Amino acid sequence: MLSRFASAQALGCYAGIAPVTERSGNKSWVHWRYSCPKFLRQSFVEWTNQTVRFSFWARAFYKIQREKGKSHQMAIRALALKWIRILWRCWQDRKPYDEAKYLMALKAKGSPLVEELAK
Repeated sequence: MLSRFASAQALGCYAGIAPVTERSGNKSWVHWRYSCPKFLRQSFVEWTNQTVRFSFWARAFYKIQREKGKSHQMAIRALALKWIRILWRCWQDRKPYDEAKYLMALKAKGSPLVEELAK
């Protein structure tokens, strides 16, 4: 099962979290992925919604997205993609998620989330 998804992006696409961009002529629009396991997509969305309440960095990420003018759904989808990347790495490395370790990695990278967390 580990080899089914070659990347976190592949998992995000399969789950229906990754947005689809369509282009025709001079127009382009973004929408949900229609062909996906709806229950899995909804599970990611609802779980991500809860992480905003209980995770410091997830709350800060959501707040930054909203301040950029993104809607609630767009901010949650962006956060869900971030969580999928984290979960995929934990899955590949066969290690549990450690929020303290993740926060230290954010700090080492100089992430803008660290500034938001300091507020």
